[in-house]
Amino acid sequence: MSISATNKLEKVKTALLSMQRHSWEQGVAAHAFLDLGETGTVIALARSAVLRQKEDGRSAVMGSSNAVTDPCAPGEAIAEAWRLTKDPLFKASLDRLLDWALHKAPRTSCGVVCHVLQEKQVWADSCYMLPPFLAAAGHMREAVEQMEGYHRLLCDSQTGLFRHIWNEDKGCFDRADYWGGGNGWAAAAMARLLHRIPKEEKELRRRLLSMELPLLDALRGVVRPDGLSHDILDRPDSFVEVNFSQMYAYALFTGIADGWLAAKYLPFAQKLRSAANEHVDAYGFVRQVCGAPDFCRPGISPEGQAFYLLMEAAAARCGL
Repeated sequence: MSISATNKLEKVKTALLSMQRHSWEQGVAAHAFLDLGETGTVIALARSAVLRQKEDGRSAVMGSSNAVTDPCAPGEAIAEAWRLTKDPLFKASLDRLLDWALHKAPRTSCGVVCHVLQEKQVWADSCYMLPPFLAAAGHMREAVEQMEGYHRLLCDSQTGLFRHIWNEDKGCFDRADYWGGGNGWAAAAMARLLHRIPKEEKELRRRLLSMELPLLDALRGVVRPDGLSHDILDRPDSFVEVNFSQMYAYALFTGIADGWLAAKYLPFAQKLRSAANEHVDAYGFVRQVCGAPDFCRPGISPEGQAFYLLMEAAAARCGL
């Protein structure tokens, strides 16, 4: 990595840590530092998530929250902090969060964990928030089964893309859009699961690959010539967005580094990476991502910062 690239990476880290973060943002930030090998920061982020853990087990909750799976995103860091420190504070927190995810969280009639408390909604976002945590905590079969449930409810059989929000109570989609962020969450989640689940678990990996490989191929068709996409992947009238390219590149680089994706995908992953790198400003903020706090216009976000770092860490594992 060149000096200028190293400086850019440090600026992106600082910009990420400067931002206010909700539960899922705390989680994906911790994942970025975990993949970069910066365990001290991971432990600090996990400790902060424990500080804001609710009695029901949900972690890193800011204010009043109806989120079900978002507070599970920091669980991977909490599990790692327990492994590294053996501090009983982290073990107790991990047990409470697992109890929430496995026993208390509301589910659909087919057993898929919902995204919010007040309605039986299933969101594409949950693909990333819940299954990687379950796998990190040793519940790999449940992780894959939840991913299969999200895939069954949200993935469109004709396009191969994920729709955003299914409502079981209504029996229809509350948001049927092929949102770039939602498809990025799904692709990144399955790559992260495949990275964590041992090669000896051949059947679980086969089931994941049967979902991940078609999705990665379907997503290629929505990328613009410049390596970016539209916020709604099949709608050119929606704004041009950067974070999807980072999430997609992360999944591709992870698959190539781990050996379940052919090296022929590397030039395309590099194209996505180069496009994203053009949008990092002098302060280290990744611009023109689907922006916080309402995610309806281009801007900046903690997840946009984190996925830049995740993408770069995965690229480094490919020797880049």
